[in-house]
Amino acid sequence: MAPAKKTKAAAGRKVKDKWKAKEWYKIHAPRMFNESEIGETPAADPEFVIGRTVEVTVQDLTGDFSKMHIKLKFKVTEVEGTDAKTAFIGHDLTSDYVRRLTRRRKTKTDHVVDVVTKDGFTYRIKTMSIAEKRIQTSQEEGMRRVIGETLVKIGEEKTLSEIVKDIISGDLPKELARACRVVIPIKRIEIRKSEVLAFGEGDPESIIPDMPAAPAEEEAVEAPAEAEAEEEAPAEESSE
Repeated sequence: MAPAKKTKAAAGRKVKDKWKAKEWYKIHAPRMFNESEIGETPAADPEFVIGRTVEVTVQDLTGDFSKMHIKLKFKVTEVEGTDAKTAFIGHDLTSDYVRRLTRRRKTKTDHVVDVVTKDGFTYRIKTMSIAEKRIQTSQEEGMRRVIGETLVKIGEEKTLSEIVKDIISGDLPKELARACRVVIPIKRIEIRKSEVLAFGEGDPESIIPDMPAAPAEEEAVEAPAEAEAEEEAPAEESSE
């Protein structure tokens, strides 16, 4: 029995020694989000930290309760001392939020568009259109064309920071909903996901000072694109 106890004790010491050799690194958001601290990670060597990814919600960064469904993704690109610097690599909506949007016999249509921003980033944007009735194939093709043309034009005119700010504030989904009115009055458009495919020039500017203040809590459950899209869209029904 004694040798077994010794083996167990030695294994315990090895685990402790392994963790003792590691150092904790503070992960910081990029300049786009004011380099806020967004987490910590342990590593035995700073090289092991580079390439790690972390997700935080917009609420975590800004305190805006209405943005708790938007997850931002960052990747560690550099380590200085015990500080790990990151780059923005995309965003996603929480699965619960998407499920709430698509219940009650609504039709969800997904579109994917790659744009090149004014500052040279290749940015993939995935939109999600919500309609009360079934969308015909011709209407879907028309929406796809309008969304694609609108996003490509926006990319030519705006930097990555400006586009991300418009996604978070809800201004970009509203603009797409307005553009699609020529094809079909759409109830809602959301930017479901985005991904930086290739990096451009420099470090994108901070968008935190320009982001709108949090709305009243009773309004927080409403998604940003719905009110304006419904307000402006004519009350028509698509033909079956």
